[in-house]
Amino acid sequence: MPVVEPLASVNASANTITHAAGHKNMQQLIQLRWIAVIGQITTIATASILLGVRLPMPAMLNVLACLIAFNVASILRWQENQVVSNSELLLALTVDVASLTAQLYLSGGATNPFVFLYLLHVILGAVLLETWSTWTIVIVTGACIVGLALFSEPLPLPQDHALGIFSLYVQGMLICFILDAALLVIFITRITQNMRSSAAKLANLRQRAAEEEHIVRMGLLASGAAHELGTPLATLAVILGDWKHMPEFKGNPVLLEEIAEMQTQLKRCKSIVSGILLSAGETRGESSAATTINTFLDEVVAEWRIGRPVVDFEFDNRITPDHPVVSDSTLKQMICNVLDNALEASPAWLRMQTSVEGDTLVLQVTDKGAGFDPSILAQFGKPYNSSKGRPGGGLGLFLVVNVARTLGGEVTATNLPQGGAMVRLTLPLSAIEIKSEQQTT
Repeated sequence: MPVVEPLASVNASANTITHAAGHKNMQQLIQLRWIAVIGQITTIATASILLGVRLPMPAMLNVLACLIAFNVASILRWQENQVVSNSELLLALTVDVASLTAQLYLSGGATNPFVFLYLLHVILGAVLLETWSTWTIVIVTGACIVGLALFSEPLPLPQDHALGIFSLYVQGMLICFILDAALLVIFITRITQNMRSSAAKLANLRQRAAEEEHIVRMGLLASGAAHELGTPLATLAVILGDWKHMPEFKGNPVLLEEIAEMQTQLKRCKSIVSGILLSAGETRGESSAATTINTFLDEVVAEWRIGRPVVDFEFDNRITPDHPVVSDSTLKQMICNVLDNALEASPAWLRMQTSVEGDTLVLQVTDKGAGFDPSILAQFGKPYNSSKGRPGGGLGLFLVVNVARTLGGEVTATNLPQGGAMVRLTLPLSAIEIKSEQQTT
């Protein structure tokens, strides 16, 4: 269960990102269609009123009304449905090509300078569609141009090509080029930004999946090691128990004291092994016990201080009122990892401050060490990202970041102006409150 759920979550997130990109691209086509409507109205009005070109106005307005109706239907469709397929994008572009073809057929066909607007649809198809769909658009537009050349009637325009820039046909081509270039720059830039954003999000998801797979492997390794350690630890416990009752040791108080200390440390080792097995093999609800947040933190701090060579440790608990929560071994290990990492950097002084801000539990661990290297901060929470120079370094904070993320929290690290560093851990109280656990069962 712990292996499958994170990977399934990542796959679902990847699908969501892909659908969001397709939806944004469809929105771009809808905006482009409104621009086409405005452009057609402006062109028809200019040609008929200012230039005196005779056009079949009723038929052209009918085509325009159909395009407006299709765009309104598209808006209503894509407000409720966020999933856009390649076939639907192909259909949308095909409708645009059909609308342009109808208007060109009514206004001169292949002799209309705006025939080059077909290139806009071909380029959009190459960017938005799959390969086969792009070639479909190429074939459709090519067929439309051939059909216009064969069946449409040319516009009754004066043969004034010798006038150069003052020729109506040349001016029409110039306007068509400017429209093509401007629309391509605007919309291809937006579409490219959508694709880059989606690619960046997918890359982050792939990185997250790799990290979670790494955690799973580490958990399996830790679980296997814990099982292997169980037998020798049990043997040592039996041997120490026998030594304690042997005459050679019973009469020596110093040896008895050392045996008692060995048994204490052995119990601690067995407790750690049990915690590893519990976290790796049981669900969170089964490994939890009812307590309060202050009691839980007090127990974590008291347990952590046993065997740690910290000189001065300050625990500033500002949580009032107390909150009923569950005592979870994974959360306990996460806090201990943060404290251990700070202790290595600053053995002489350490401080942990806890508080509740709104519905969020905040833990801040501060030390007086050398601080984080900028390169470490830039990759904070990544595996093996450590300046300690030993194999496996950096895994503690890597696990902390991923456990916090699983619980809906966040871990940040900063260097303090006066020296030292601070690691800030935030967790939603709903992730550890008893009422949340009861609602999810």
